[in-house]
Amino acid sequence: MSESLLVRAGARAAAHSLGTERSLTVAPLNSISRSFGACCPLAPALILLPVDPILEFRDVCKSFGPHRVLDGINLSIPRGSFFALLGPSGCGKTTTLRLTAGFETPCSGEIYLQGKSVEGRRPYERKVSTVFQNFALFPHLTVWQNVEFGLRHQGVADRDRRIREVLELVQLRGKEKHYPSRISGGEKQRAALARSLVLEPDVLLLDEPLSSLDPGLRKQVRNDIKALQRRVGIAFLMVTHDQEEALSLADQIAVMHEGRVQQIGTPREIYLKPQTRFVANFLGSVNWMNGVGVRPEATRISRGTTDAGERSAPATVAHSIFLGGVVQVHARLAGGETVVATIPRQEDSYQPGESVLVSWHPSEEITFPDHSV
Repeated sequence: MSESLLVRAGARAAAHSLGTERSLTVAPLNSISRSFGACCPLAPALILLPVDPILEFRDVCKSFGPHRVLDGINLSIPRGSFFALLGPSGCGKTTTLRLTAGFETPCSGEIYLQGKSVEGRRPYERKVSTVFQNFALFPHLTVWQNVEFGLRHQGVADRDRRIREVLELVQLRGKEKHYPSRISGGEKQRAALARSLVLEPDVLLLDEPLSSLDPGLRKQVRNDIKALQRRVGIAFLMVTHDQEEALSLADQIAVMHEGRVQQIGTPREIYLKPQTRFVANFLGSVNWMNGVGVRPEATRISRGTTDAGERSAPATVAHSIFLGGVVQVHARLAGGETVVATIPRQEDSYQPGESVLVSWHPSEEITFPDHSV
């Protein structure tokens, strides 16, 4: 791994162990040695320092003709973080990625990279790199040649060393001479990541990185990407419509809808404490009962008994759906609303037409002001 990637990886590991990775970064010893002078011969090679965001969007708007795609976007991406833009098709997340890369220009507002405006900078003048949805590997080039492509065009002198190190990082040693048609989908994903990482970007952009993979492969590649990001310490900005991908990969998530950011927070905050009904529904199923929402996994079903402090409502079992490790029991309340309780399969003894009690703890309720939709 190159010196800068080694420094970032070491900083990430140190900050992660201290639980401060979102607010600290690293300075190599040679950049601060003058401050210590000769009196500190045993000064550490890494020093954690407060930082500013690596990437910022300030009131950014973008329109295509009469259609407003982004409407006053404000984002702050911490250094070394894994940040996800999550939302349905047409919400503006891909446009946000393209604005970062320089493929589009905003109609108004400012984008800052490393604290400096990127206005007027062409894509190759920004220290960002993109992993495209379809990987965009050159079919006539080997894995080595694909990874080398950007370095060659930049005129980098020590290409061979950097390529060997990044291929080791993504576990593709031994595949250097293979063409894309000879490697698996997961290996293509890693080759695309290597091609971007070898350029040592400030921000790595991921455009729906797992959408072209088979479902059985996605979990493994997802784990690989998360582990890789932790090692290199580079900020990753991912766009996805897949809630599970965002929740499992990201340190922070911005949920987007109709060109606006609905909510920003950690995966746990976004899922458990959504600020709008749209965010609540988009992140997963919700049972809505008289304006109060409860997730199916927080909903209990029983034959007439509840725990102390729980709220409850009578219901009638409609049907059950077996999902392997769990069972979803669908029941109908007296008012006609359908609720779903996710229970262990060992407890699946409820029959259609059976009278039951649906219950939940008040701490699991999802509520927000009337104007939050």
